Amino acid sequence: MPTSKYSYINREISWLQFNERVLQESADKRVPIIDRLRFLGIFSNNLDEFFRVRYATVKRVVDNDPSGKEILGGMLATDLLALITKISIEAQSKSLKILKDITEELKSHSIYLINETELSSGQSKFVTEYFLSKVNPELTTIDLNTVEDFPMLKESAAYLAVRLVKNLSKLKRSSKTQEVHYALIEIPSSLNRFVVLPEEDQKNYVVMLDDVIRHCLNRIFFMFDYDAIEAHMIKITRDAELDIDDDLDKSFLEKISTSVSNRKISDPVRFVYDKRIKLDTLTFLKDKIGIENTDSVIPGGRYHNRKDYMNFPNFGRAAIQYAKIEPLAVPNFEMEVSVFDQIRQRDYLLYTPYHNYAYVIRFLKEAALDPKVKDIKITIYRLAGNSQVAAALINAAKNGKAVTVQIELQARFDEESNIIYANKFKEAGIRLVFGIRGLKVHSKICVITRETENKSLEYFGVISTGNFNESTSRIYTDHTLFTAHKEILSETLKVFDFLETTYRVRKYKHLIVSPHYTESTFTRLIQQEITNAKAGKEAYIRIKMNSFTSYKMIDKLYKASQEGVKIDLIIRGINCLIPGVSGMSENIRAISIVDKFLEHTRMFIFANDGDPKVYISSADWMTRNIENRVEVGVPIYQTNLKNELIEVFALYWSDNQKARVFSSKQDNAYRRNKKAPIRAQFALYEYYQNKLKV
Repeated sequence: MPTSKYSYINREISWLQFNERVLQESADKRVPIIDRLRFLGIFSNNLDEFFRVRYATVKRVVDNDPSGKEILGGMLATDLLALITKISIEAQSKSLKILKDITEELKSHSIYLINETELSSGQSKFVTEYFLSKVNPELTTIDLNTVEDFPMLKESAAYLAVRLVKNLSKLKRSSKTQEVHYALIEIPSSLNRFVVLPEEDQKNYVVMLDDVIRHCLNRIFFMFDYDAIEAHMIKITRDAELDIDDDLDKSFLEKISTSVSNRKISDPVRFVYDKRIKLDTLTFLKDKIGIENTDSVIPGGRYHNRKDYMNFPNFGRAAIQYAKIEPLAVPNFEMEVSVFDQIRQRDYLLYTPYHNYAYVIRFLKEAALDPKVKDIKITIYRLAGNSQVAAALINAAKNGKAVTVQIELQARFDEESNIIYANKFKEAGIRLVFGIRGLKVHSKICVITRETENKSLEYFGVISTGNFNESTSRIYTDHTLFTAHKEILSETLKVFDFLETTYRVRKYKHLIVSPHYTESTFTRLIQQEITNAKAGKEAYIRIKMNSFTSYKMIDKLYKASQEGVKIDLIIRGINCLIPGVSGMSENIRAISIVDKFLEHTRMFIFANDGDPKVYISSADWMTRNIENRVEVGVPIYQTNLKNELIEVFALYWSDNQKARVFSSKQDNAYRRNKKAPIRAQFALYEYYQNKLKV
């Protein structure tokens, strides 16, 4: 099998290529202009998280191996850090050009993004009044020349580094030519970053909060004697790794709470600054913050924290943003009657955002009120801010149901939210399970136990590729299976049993469960396709995932390709496999689709000599999902649902507008052909609309 460093794409570099695809969306003029700004914000937010997690991880490798000789996917760790910084600087430069182009294009829509030097007299008065009434009370300003200790800068907060200069050349008693004073102003996150100014001549004007502050610097530093003042933006990114202590006297909840709090003062890994800042100011700040040689130092533009562009005002204009789709009903799945009665008869498959997520809420609410429901078990990874799922579970507990919630306290960047929900669940009398040390619980499963008229028990379940989160269901594509399949739900209850008694490893005939069986089950399925290919039978593998980084699974697909199995991959994000290489992967094709919705579904289709085996799963093929998480994949047995998933994959594969082709060139080239234009996400909505007409 492949052992050369050229057999795989480096994980971190592949991630940066994925974020480049997000940046491509902000440059694509087929995308409505407000959504182009939002994609620019997503690009920025993604990059922040990348440095907090992935760059920080590689930096830790270098810190633990000062020689820098440790190899990460065929590359020296020190070389990888340097390459990441180089790529990030190039991407930052490209994003600034795109932002400039968008700002110019906004003018054709009578929207003007102006700075403090471009304000009219009326706008200047408005901005000053806004500053005094709204901004100034929220400001934190620190005089760096008088504080004994340099302040701890907040993770990913934006600051204005202020430089005040007093000209001393006219003072004969001084040998200095100037005196420099430094200060920091934290941009208030409590206020909207974009300040909408009063309309003038049927034109809309927007000024950044940063520039509101710049406009009023003299009102902040009026007590200082200076001849010149300037302010440039900086921000730092900190290591987001949680360090969980081993204090046996603390509960797991306490340990996570402490670790999340400590994250706020963790080591910096990236320093971004306005490239027009004076060298003496930059040197002063880097020294005081403690920026090291292994930290990524990135010169940027006038504004940072461009993730805020995800909330750029749309002025109520539908024409300059994506139209919201009306979620559809699932054919023959009624919400006016008992969902249990319907699921008892057949399985249903929900595909959000095309279908209405209200089915999941309806399922839980019926369980909360049904007198015959005795028990509800559910895994929680991420919840909406004001979660109807949580409300239904609390309601169920108040109605006397035995509710068990396995809530993942280590869901990255949702730890604080999950801690809050955990306390709410505890107060409601819900039994909490915090999972297994060393294993994140990433499965999305729910089982409801109901007593029938003859006192026997029946089960209803939900198994999904996405979180129980009605907010993300509007923008993430995810499949959710509703089933009363006795054997499947019996095995799902085994997963809950494993979460509570981890020393017992269960066996599964139907489910594909990490960390024990994902690799072995998929290996067996791949091997069957190899056997069929050798026998001249129909053999193919079709997979749709978020990320593909497991070298073990990549090697298995390389082997299948070499044996003649046709393999099609749709990977939204990271992909370490190199398709189309003669002698290694010539039978593998791979694309990525980045469009209006975030592609989050995981589906797996194996030809099985004309009788396809089809699965959905919470797991990507990443080492963490296979070995270090509790994940659940489920087979789709019902013929109409199997055919539906096969057709859905085919629609995705036909995309020739938003699909990018993975290749050894690693250039994110759009797939283009002479066929009629097909944009998969739009075609899928039509597909489900047509299903309702049958």
